[in-house]
This record gives sequence, C-alpha cells and structure tokens, in this order.
Amino acid sequence: MKKALIVWGGWDGHEPELVANRFAGILRTEGFEVEISNTLESFDDLEKLKELDLIIPCVTMSELSGPRGQNVSKAVGSGVGMAGCHGGMCDAFRNSVLWQFITGANWVSHPGGGKTEYMVNISSYSNPITEGISDFPVVSEQYYLHVDPAIEVLATTRFPHPDIPFYHISNKPIDMPVAWTKMWGNGRIFYTSLGHNDSVFDKHPSSQEIMKRGMLWAAEGKAYTVENNLDTKKFESDKKMF
Repeated sequence: MKKALIVWGGWDGHEPELVANRFAGILRTEGFEVEISNTLESFDDLEKLKELDLIIPCVTMSELSGPRGQNVSKAVGSGVGMAGCHGGMCDAFRNSVLWQFITGANWVSHPGGGKTEYMVNISSYSNPITEGISDFPVVSEQYYLHVDPAIEVLATTRFPHPDIPFYHISNKPIDMPVAWTKMWGNGRIFYTSLGHNDSVFDKHPSSQEIMKRGMLWAAEGKAYTVENNLDTKKFESDKKMF
C-alpha cells in the first residue's frame, strides 16, 4: 500500500484543513494509507519521510527551518513524490529558496484577486495528467509566479488579463504556467496553481481531476526508484549551493 503524508497549516484563507481532507479522501479511494498532520514537525524525521510515496504540502505563508527543508529535499531526492496546489505549495515558505528550487516556482501576485475569470489552456494533450481534458474557464485567483525554466508545462493562462490593469501590463503578453511537472533527484514533483479554496475543486471539476492525476503520477516515482535500484550518489555535492 502506498503511503502519503499531507501537512496543512499557515493562512486560514486557503482553507488548508478542508483541502487536506479532500486530497486525503481522493488518495484513500485510490488505495493509499494517508497521514494528515497540522505541524511542520512532520518534516523532522528524515527516515520516516523516506518511507513515504508522496508528500503533499497544504501550507501557506509559513516558515521552514533549514533542517526541515533539507529533510524534504533529501526525501524527495531519494524518490518520494511531492504534489501540491496554489499557495499551499508555491507560497508555502517564502523564506526558503531551497523550497522554491524543489517546487519549481514562487508566487509573486494574483492581479484581480479571487473573483478573476480566466482561461486555463491545456498545453500538453499527450501527458497522462492532462490527456482528454480541454481548456476550461475558472473564477478564482489567477497566479503570477516566478518559474523555474526546467519545468515541463502542462497548462497555462494568459497575462495580462484584459480587464485588470497593473504595472506588469507594460510588458509583452505571456503564457504563465498553471500546471507542471519536474524532477528533484529521483523524486517527481507536480504542481497546479488552481485551488484557492476548497470550493474551487467542486466548481471546476477539471481542476480536481488534474490534481488527482498529478498526485498519482508523483507517487509512482517511488516504486520506479526501488525497482531500478536508483540511489542519490550522482546528485550529492559538497559544493556551496545556497
């Protein structure tokens, strides 16, 4: 049985407990053993983290200590998957550049706030996470992120929004990633910027389907790592990174 750890906390506006329970229900339906925690102390035990198949952070605007960040980095690097959404992953720990490196982005703005209507455009129709899903409209926060160019983009949204002025509109139109995958060592990373609060997943079912598929995809990496006897030697370095 696959094991998942969901850690929730931080800003209540993102309804982290509700979102954590939603994701736990999805995973349990898929046969996972799920632990839900509301403390970052869950990141203190590296060996326990390495036993997992999947880590899901649902934490916004909190602070991550160096040792805890290193533990997550090493666990994911060993093959444990990580998946998350919205501010619960890419605005979890603004003080941690390591976290931003692992996840693939950091949040910087949501012009227009939570009632912005925008399109999510699928950019990869052959990826199993987005296969069969068509472009769809969303009413929620439209995330503007600073993004790692190494990510594999699955869906995007267009900036600037035609009805929302701000200083960024002086620049050319861009397609901002909404959903993506990347690797961290042997570990698979999935993120979607959808999910401002729990109701988004009911109002826009495609957003939940993408999240579900992303979680399952990320969790599959652990079995692949074990089956192929992969280790982390080629990733380890004694050079200064931060």
